[in-house]
Amino acid sequence: MRIDHTHRRWAIWTVALFLLAGLVYIPYNMLSSHGATGGSAAGISYGVVGYAMMIFAALLSLRKKYPIWRIGRAQTWMRGHLWLGLLSYPIILFHGAFHFGGPLTRTMMWIFTVVIVSGLMGAVLQHYLPRLMTERVPFETIYDQIARVQGQLLKEAEELLTSVSKSADQYGLLVPSVTGVLDLRAVLSEAHSTTTTTTTTLIRVENQAVTELRNIYQKTIKPYLSLRGSHGHVLADRRNSEAVFGQLRTVSPATVHQLIADLENICEEKRDLDRQTRMHRLLHGWLLVHVPLSLVLIVLGAIHAVMALRY
Repeated sequence: MRIDHTHRRWAIWTVALFLLAGLVYIPYNMLSSHGATGGSAAGISYGVVGYAMMIFAALLSLRKKYPIWRIGRAQTWMRGHLWLGLLSYPIILFHGAFHFGGPLTRTMMWIFTVVIVSGLMGAVLQHYLPRLMTERVPFETIYDQIARVQGQLLKEAEELLTSVSKSADQYGLLVPSVTGVLDLRAVLSEAHSTTTTTTTTLIRVENQAVTELRNIYQKTIKPYLSLRGSHGHVLADRRNSEAVFGQLRTVSPATVHQLIADLENICEEKRDLDRQTRMHRLLHGWLLVHVPLSLVLIVLGAIHAVMALRY
């Protein structure tokens, strides 16, 4: 992970504070008659400092919720949240002398571990995923607009299928004419009869191809365009999609190839939307674990402090 100069300074200070806390802990643990304990003066000091760092990290949520508060820069709060939150873990371990203690403190430490791990995962995701999203989703859509754009793609596909009607259209379909009057006085030559038969056969083939296209659209393409996500659908994989549309071109006349290409492009846009949705959920999904557990940890920490000081 590439770290800018500001993050590097924060990292240096974090390591320096960690080493200082460790250097203080070693003689404190060795010189104490019963070893380091959370109830000693040094142990309480570690606990107060560690809990204060946890409180600072938790205050980032309020800073984001009320951005109009001009209390420091947002980037400073974010970097402090990351580095001080990370540092609070070993400080709390020093506080408890690396023992999880009773049921309450044991529960707190397991929650604390999950919070730290989820936070580190979130930091990595937020560093790499935006760049990966730019590379893999070149035409990124505002996340809140994805459902609307998907609806537009489905509407566009429906209009393409509707345009295949029993009349000549932009795709050059050959269809039987329902207009015109048969001139009984005309003498049909053998050549004319052959041409009519060939045209009728061609019309029949064209109509069968269009019917087959509509069936595939209703059974495969439309369900894919209608579903949000649809990760397990056959068209969700580009190679499978290319195989499906390639086979469809093989059994279809050239007159409908442009329509098939348009439908394939629509499915490609749908895959981009699905890819963006998955990346967005991955980018923000870890917060569903990190934030609630952080708040629970703060509450349990307060309860632990009151119980420890009172009893």
